[in-house]
Amino acid sequence: MSMPSSPPILVQPDRLLERFLRYVRVETTAAPGSTRTPSSDGQMRLGSQLADELRQLQLADVNHSEHGVVSATVPPTVSGDLPVIALVAHLDTSPEAPGANVRPQVIDSYDGGDIPLPSGAVISADAYPDLLSMKGHTLVTTDGTTLLGGDDKAGVAIIMELVQTLMEQPSIPRGPVKIVFTCDEEIGHGTDHIDVDGLGATVGYTVDGGGQGVIDHETFSADAATVTFTGHNIHPAIAKGRMLNSIRAAADFVSSLPRHRQTPETTEDREGFVHVHDITGGVGQTVVELILRSFETEDLAAYADQLRGLADAATDHWPGVRAEVAVRRQYRNLRDGLAKLPEAIDFAEEAFAHLGVECRREIIRGGTDGSQLTEKGLPTPNLSSGQHNIHSVLEFANVNEMLVATRHLVELVQLWATKAKS
Repeated sequence: MSMPSSPPILVQPDRLLERFLRYVRVETTAAPGSTRTPSSDGQMRLGSQLADELRQLQLADVNHSEHGVVSATVPPTVSGDLPVIALVAHLDTSPEAPGANVRPQVIDSYDGGDIPLPSGAVISADAYPDLLSMKGHTLVTTDGTTLLGGDDKAGVAIIMELVQTLMEQPSIPRGPVKIVFTCDEEIGHGTDHIDVDGLGATVGYTVDGGGQGVIDHETFSADAATVTFTGHNIHPAIAKGRMLNSIRAAADFVSSLPRHRQTPETTEDREGFVHVHDITGGVGQTVVELILRSFETEDLAAYADQLRGLADAATDHWPGVRAEVAVRRQYRNLRDGLAKLPEAIDFAEEAFAHLGVECRREIIRGGTDGSQLTEKGLPTPNLSSGQHNIHSVLEFANVNEMLVATRHLVELVQLWATKAKS
């Protein structure tokens, strides 16, 4: 595999790749609407596998909970009351694309240009210009019929490789490092069963970002909304003056939502949106599911009021049909919580500088487990993991970037140990 010649390699790239390939072959698709945690059996299988690997690495406090959360502690090599770092990744993959029978394809020393996949699909260099900087790198794709699962098994593999590297090289100064693998992040439940106080960490990092050299320091604030239209169904043969068709009111409601603004497909950067993503039901009742997103939390209340107004207007056209709007809090912008611990970002930037890797602070038009952990009191920015084209059958991972991400964690662990001690 073609890999950077500097800085000195502290991790084994071939082992990192083999580890990643092993994890992506385990189907862990999250199941929306499930009433159990984790929502799919594969997450428990992968968690059990990881717990066994952590025990083999001689971590003494490995735990695999009934809710699928895997946790363990890498013991310190520096004495004293040092900050505790928590490294977090999630085991589940998105339900937005098929995740069963993943067949990873390894491209050793990518030579540039389009990447044809066995299914006939193509990862286009024109459509994905970041490929221009990846010539000579090792890439992993699928066969084009499933997603890869680099979101977030790239992060899982990076953290596991870090654990093995630290345990093999006790000369690396470190304080306690908590390892946490969560379930059902993709459906909004990643931190439901994490006891932040019991974790005892000073700072957290989710390893769940794309590309290389990126430190995500802001996320959307997020709510979800369910708009339920209730009518009355009766046999259409005797429906005159009696049927109340909730579908018609729901259709008018959806049609009245903004089309050329305030949607995912018409916004970028710091622009928020209201996204209708699911409609179910029939004549008697129709349910419309939406998500509300903005970098400014106060916008969410305005979006919710907008939905109420549009729902009322829709039912006005269909007398007798009723509408109910229920809004659920999801997560909040990382920004506010991270302001309480600026070192979380400063040390991440310094760790990249030690590697000679350019880095940048970015915002996420989405959320991570770190959004909720930060809101619960554990400042948790998000770091790169080499994943690209996520939630798509055109997904791929860059193993060179995964290697840099692992080295970055080695540097970061040392900074928290040595700077805090000094």
